[in-house]
This record gives sequence, structure tokens and C-alpha cells, in this order.
Amino acid sequence: MFARTVCIAWITPLLLAGCQSENPYTAASMPLPPAPPQAATMLDRSAYPAAERDFAAYRTWRWRADRPPAGAAGISGEALQEALSSALDQRGLRPAQPGSQADLRVDAQVRIERRLRQEREPFDSYGSYYGGRRYSGAGYGLGASTPLTRTYEEEVVVVRIELLDPTDGQPLWRGHAETRAADSPAERANALRAALEKALANYPPR
Repeated sequence: MFARTVCIAWITPLLLAGCQSENPYTAASMPLPPAPPQAATMLDRSAYPAAERDFAAYRTWRWRADRPPAGAAGISGEALQEALSSALDQRGLRPAQPGSQADLRVDAQVRIERRLRQEREPFDSYGSYYGGRRYSGAGYGLGASTPLTRTYEEEVVVVRIELLDPTDGQPLWRGHAETRAADSPAERANALRAALEKALANYPPR
């Protein structure tokens, strides 16, 4: 016990002396290279956050590359162009006059795609189900009601809208939506207009 106490008494002053000595390591760095001559006049825009875009300033538009969008199966290009022009007009965007500069360029695509849709209908052990399609039997007894899943294939109208900067062609805004299609031309035209309205629902951005 006495030997351990003596060791501690000797070690402690040594540790304190080591803490009080000067640190032999010093920080050093290479000098920064001189700034290029154009640094005084060049503005690095990437170093600053992009300014918020004022979509209210956009008033006129033209088709991208002056090419109206094409149609799809059962939807003519003229129907798409007319429906989209009407939807843009409701949002304060008018076609640019000939010879004038447009605020926006508009691009749009429409296509018909197939989707699988599932519906679940109650079905009992006696073979009766209550989905409004068929019913037979009273449905009484020990059999428990279980869901019956049916899969249907349907067509949908898919539209994509893109608004671009007329100077550099960079996209400023995009919209996408789809709506269940129909067989008749009138119903398919209604589905197209509904899809365009859904795609433009959040324009201008808030």
C-alpha cells in the first residue's frame, strides 16, 4: 500500500508538468491562390438560390417548336389542341399573336393506356354474391361471407403537359394526369378534357 502511494505521488507531478509544457505541434496551411482576374466582374449564379418565379407574369404561349401536339387512338390532334387551348385560356394564358414573342412554349402528349382494375364483392358459401350482378339463394346457414375479387381491364386517357422557357427551352412547369376512357368519341373527348383539367389543377403553383 505504501509503495503504491509513493508511485502515485511521483507520477502526478510528472503528468502536471507534461500538461503545462508547450505544444510542439503548430497549425500550418498553404497560402490561397490568387483570384482570377475575371472574378471581380463575373457573377457565379450557382452560389445563390434561384429567385422565385412569378408565374403571373406569363400571359401568352406558343406550341413548342411551333409544332402542335399529335393525338392518340380515338383522339385527334385537333381535339387535343382545342381542349388544351381552352384549359390554358381559363388560367389566363392566351395564344401569342403572330410575329410577337410568347412568354411560354407549350408541349403536350396524350396516349391511351390499359390498366387492370380490381373490385371486391361480398360472396357467400352458397354461391350468391351481392355486387349487383347475380343473386341466388337465401344466403342462410353456416357459410360465412367472403370477398370475391374481380379484375377488369380498362383504358385510360393519359396526358402530360410541359411549359417551357421560350429563350432556352428549359422546362418551367410540368403536369400529368389520367382519366378512365370510354368507347364513344363524345365520352372520350370528355375524358380528355377531364384529364387536362386534372393536369393543370395546380397551375399556377401556389
